[in-house]
Amino acid sequence: MRILYHHRTRGRSVEGVHIRGIVEALRAMGHEVSILSFPGADPEAPEERADQRPGRAQAVIRWVTTRLPEWAFEALELAYNAYTWPRLSRAARRDGEWDLIYERYSLFLFATVLWARRRGIPVVLEINDSALLERVRPLSWRRLARAIEGRVLRAASGRVFISRNFRETAEAAYGDLSPAVISPNAADAAVFFDPDRYDREAIRAEYGLEGRVVAGYVGAFVAWHGIQPFVEAILPRLRERPELVLLLVGDGERYPAIAEAVEAAGLADQVRLTGRVPHAEVPALMAAMDFAVLPDSNTYGSPMKVFEFMAMGLGVVAPDYGPLTEVIGDGETGWLFPAGDIPAGMERTLAVAGDEAEQRRVGAAAADYIRRERQWRDNAAQLLALVPGAGEEGR
Repeated sequence: MRILYHHRTRGRSVEGVHIRGIVEALRAMGHEVSILSFPGADPEAPEERADQRPGRAQAVIRWVTTRLPEWAFEALELAYNAYTWPRLSRAARRDGEWDLIYERYSLFLFATVLWARRRGIPVVLEINDSALLERVRPLSWRRLARAIEGRVLRAASGRVFISRNFRETAEAAYGDLSPAVISPNAADAAVFFDPDRYDREAIRAEYGLEGRVVAGYVGAFVAWHGIQPFVEAILPRLRERPELVLLLVGDGERYPAIAEAVEAAGLADQVRLTGRVPHAEVPALMAAMDFAVLPDSNTYGSPMKVFEFMAMGLGVVAPDYGPLTEVIGDGETGWLFPAGDIPAGMERTLAVAGDEAEQRRVGAAAADYIRRERQWRDNAAQLLALVPGAGEEGR
């Protein structure tokens, strides 16, 4: 099949990983896949290093997404439809007509579905965002966003949701919709399924982790992941557990406050902060961990870090939100605690840290689960199942 992947994201970080994962899986199946991004948002371009200034296009995108007032940003999102229509036409003339358009759904974006319906091309939407959700940046034009969203979801040929809760929320709000599948995130088999390729002991020596129990976190240091209250809660208890070290990988708005709290507690030896690390370097750091921690999430999301941890043979201590219970069995492929209860998460972390056999047993089961069910090829097969006549192999 000839497939177009269209997106309106920055094409970086987790978004870029997800896009590349789906695209590469479809290509491995024999399909011809092209990507349509707006200028400067190519997910297949190399990631910037932490010490590297972003290119001009990425700098402009970052400024627009972080500095504009919400109403102005939403106006640009609406205007993007006028930009999208002719770009699709030009791309179709260049590539030839596609058999399928796969689009990462974005708020206010309706041009792709209308353009494709006029040409009889099926459109499958991957839905990671919605006007129905509580957002970090509250919508200014919520009613308009929901009106457009309902029409788009009904007009699409198929929909891919990252969690059952997300699908149920959308169907309760918008009624009878097109066919859908539940497709949580996944892990790249070529990157995350062989922790033995990394020199675990050398990495642990580099960070002063020899002979310690290492609980890891990878991701953004932002409010919704709960990393700041988790660290603040566990700091006093770390003095009682000198064998336990937290290896925290990432950066974000809460990073300075966390670093300050660690320094004030005099526990920099037990809380190691790496700062932002390119995604390609993350597996090596995961190889140095004994298990992982996700202090908080939300009712609809499917954190990619969970799948990558599990693929590396690391059980995850995680809150029991619906999407996480769909992939983590408590005491089987991870450890769950009541969602929103940071102290309970801390206690579960301390308990797991004291049981090396449990860490290994659960970690091995987690890796087996990801190998069986949650590689990117599984996601690609699920989305193709929404298209009549589309098989796993290219044609």
